[in-house]
Amino acid sequence: MRSRRFVAMACVLAAASLHAAAAGKVSTGQLFEAMRNPNELGRYCYLLQTLPQLAPADAMVARQYLAFSESELGLYGEAVRDFPLKSRLPDDIAAPTPPNWEATDAVEAIAGLAASHRVVMVNEAHHDAHTRLLTLELLPRLRAIGYTHLAIEALVEDGDSLRKRGYPVAASGTEYLREPVYGQIVREALRLGYVLVPYDPAQSSPQEREQSQARTLYEKVLSGDPQAKLLVHAGYAHIDKAPGRLGPVQPMAERLHRLSGLDILSVDMTDVHEDEPYNELQASRAVVNAVRNDEALRGKPETLLTPTRDSRRPLRDAYNQIVAQFHPRGPIVLRNAGDGSLWSARPRLYDVNVILPPASDRISSYARDRVVSINVGGGSVVALPPAADGHRPGWMTLDGRRVPVAIGPEICGQRFPCLVEARLAAESDDAVAADRYVFLERGPANVLWLQPGAYRVRGVGPEGKVLSERALQVAARAN
Repeated sequence: MRSRRFVAMACVLAAASLHAAAAGKVSTGQLFEAMRNPNELGRYCYLLQTLPQLAPADAMVARQYLAFSESELGLYGEAVRDFPLKSRLPDDIAAPTPPNWEATDAVEAIAGLAASHRVVMVNEAHHDAHTRLLTLELLPRLRAIGYTHLAIEALVEDGDSLRKRGYPVAASGTEYLREPVYGQIVREALRLGYVLVPYDPAQSSPQEREQSQARTLYEKVLSGDPQAKLLVHAGYAHIDKAPGRLGPVQPMAERLHRLSGLDILSVDMTDVHEDEPYNELQASRAVVNAVRNDEALRGKPETLLTPTRDSRRPLRDAYNQIVAQFHPRGPIVLRNAGDGSLWSARPRLYDVNVILPPASDRISSYARDRVVSINVGGGSVVALPPAADGHRPGWMTLDGRRVPVAIGPEICGQRFPCLVEARLAAESDDAVAADRYVFLERGPANVLWLQPGAYRVRGVGPEGKVLSERALQVAARAN
């Protein structure tokens, strides 16, 4: 089980800590410990304070941690903006284009394939909660065809207490599990009757970690029950069936295949992924630039540079090219119009790529034309302004299950930054929130996305102090 040591650290740092940061002495180990800080808004402020003083290599780690923190605080567009995930696909991969390839619903396609498997693995980008929606959508579909267990990388808690409670609390998992959509995966799985399986080991070497993950899944789920069927929600390349993205390390999926002899269905969400704001002009330029790389088409007017049936263009900007060609409105996979196979950018490593629609249609989503100055403990911390002018991503409806509920900065009084979070009234104060949002400064109102029901809504200051609390009843959206 992972170490759960917490650092007692508010947004106001001790003078000695500030001096160490100013001297460039904040280590990656200290940053790692900061991620365990139970005061999540305080942790976010600490990272903002520390980043300017770090050496480049450490700053790269801190930026990733900052994105994790932003996601857990409901700042979803900000997380993708501040840690763009850029995968380099192999140069010899051909671009999938119509009419050779057709977009099809990812949940339908994966559920269809899962019927002939006992193990399905789906990955996520830890800082982008959008990549968690596929697992949430798959839960009822796979349960209906006999899937019995859900293994969750971020889960720590196991046993009757979690099942009887019916929802995760702060101590149920790692910091990733504090993010509301991740919490909803746990709630939904418990509601549907899945057996939840923690499987990530204590800190170890990369290869030992992969081996331990696979061995735990095999021993806890597969070895003693030939009827068990397992859905695994993992991070990044743990789902791979051969070395490659983890260097020489044999990934978890490969190790589990060797232990069990089972064919594993591996679904990738991170290789072809939105890493900057999507808009039609940008996507069109990406397609044109890719075509220009094809020697056979050089010199032709841009108006003629359109995909052809036999196009073998390498993927220079995979996400924008595919979105421009197939216009997804929900998670899609690409099916070959001839043989019905599903497209994988790395078929040796995983079986299929899932393409998510753009998170926002706001071209200004990632603008960096101003900064927000935050007063923290008598000092000033600089943050970028809200992404998409504060417009929260459309995927937060969770396919229509949640409705927008207006919130204003008055819940914070005069204290900023301020975390606003909603919990179901029937759940405890340490339950993973149903949704959260941070007001960095006094400004326009925003929304929480909530399912119908009774809630407690709190405003929390950077030191973890509750500033205000009120009851809220959310009605279903009128048809």
